[in-house]
Amino acid sequence: MVVDTFGHDKPRSLPCPEEDPIHTLRFGVNYTPCRGWFHSWHDFDPAHARDDLAQIAGLGLDHVRVFHLWPLLQPNRTLIRTAAVDQLAHLVDLAAEAGLDVLVDGVQGHLSSFDFYPEWTRSWHHRNVFTDPEAIEAQAALLRTLGHALADRPNLLGLQLGNELNNLVEHNPVTAAQVDHYLDTLLSAAREGLRDGQLATHSAYDAAWYGDDHPFTPEASARKGDVTTVHPWVFSGDCARRYGPRSPQVLHLAEYGTELAKAYAEDPDRLVWVQETGAPEPHIPAADAPKFARATVLNAAGCTGLWGVTWWCSHDVDRALADYPELEYTLGLFDSAGRAKPIATALAETVAELRADPPTPHARDTALVLDCTPATRSVSGPQGAFFEAWMRLRTEGARPAVVLAARADDAGYLASRGIKELVRPS
Repeated sequence: MVVDTFGHDKPRSLPCPEEDPIHTLRFGVNYTPCRGWFHSWHDFDPAHARDDLAQIAGLGLDHVRVFHLWPLLQPNRTLIRTAAVDQLAHLVDLAAEAGLDVLVDGVQGHLSSFDFYPEWTRSWHHRNVFTDPEAIEAQAALLRTLGHALADRPNLLGLQLGNELNNLVEHNPVTAAQVDHYLDTLLSAAREGLRDGQLATHSAYDAAWYGDDHPFTPEASARKGDVTTVHPWVFSGDCARRYGPRSPQVLHLAEYGTELAKAYAEDPDRLVWVQETGAPEPHIPAADAPKFARATVLNAAGCTGLWGVTWWCSHDVDRALADYPELEYTLGLFDSAGRAKPIATALAETVAELRADPPTPHARDTALVLDCTPATRSVSGPQGAFFEAWMRLRTEGARPAVVLAARADDAGYLASRGIKELVRPS
């Protein structure tokens, strides 16, 4: 590796709370209903939802991310069902009763290996959901409706466009420029109904960061929406299988994803939200899951500019439901009967410790320089040369930031991030 140093007089210190309060870390869970999974929206039962949310709140978590199903919300391009929107509003109110804030994802879209398309986008009526103007406007109308219906709830964190919409690319070919237009249009629509302080966000699975020439780009993730969301999964790039479930590469993956995301942001102070991470078997054996959860949260909490961590997910998928990938049946903090698993205890204890003694983010005055093109983006993913160089530095005791090669000579930018030394992978 090649090292460049910069002659700053002293390391940048964090501002004092009176001048610029340090963001209070948020800890939550992605809500998967215990009974019937998301098919429970077909016969929504508030009593069941209330039980689930009470269990979540009992762990000391402060928010949930929730998902309705697109075909039930908008079965026709010009019909948004009031009853379905009311169900969603009722769930947000039930969360408030439990003391939980809520982020609502709008277009689902994709959930746990299943894609949910309204029939007006399929078969004889096929429309590309990313490029067809009327399909885009229909999704925008849905987000406007949800915003106006929910914005007056004081526990609403905001709206997200949908869950990992880039999973729909395989059946909806799109270019990066078209993705940018799609995201800009839908984010604008989501903001129309929201109040000041409520977030408009979007999310993508790891191909946005690691996938060569993937049309959802790191720049879109890090520059569009009010915070950057990352979903650092241990199965992406076969990370856990390649390095092992107890490896530094696995235990520091969410921390790495946070630092990689910060490199692509134009605003050095933009927050990053670890919005999905979890312990899927067999990638993370059940016996290792508590340690994995604790290490993942603690390592991510050491990053400056972290919004928070939202675990995937609240409840296991019931094995009475067929055709899920094996890992989807084991991701919950609670099993499908609502019993807390050891990982739930570990997560609750870790969150309680961080609340009692809030972490001071570690200074990252050394940065590893990422030099890649859209066609070579995989160097930053598991098994990639850049990823392994970052992990090697981390294992040696450094806490490296990430800087794009295009910003490596920008002294003002480096100073704004407190970076005094650059390391270039050989």
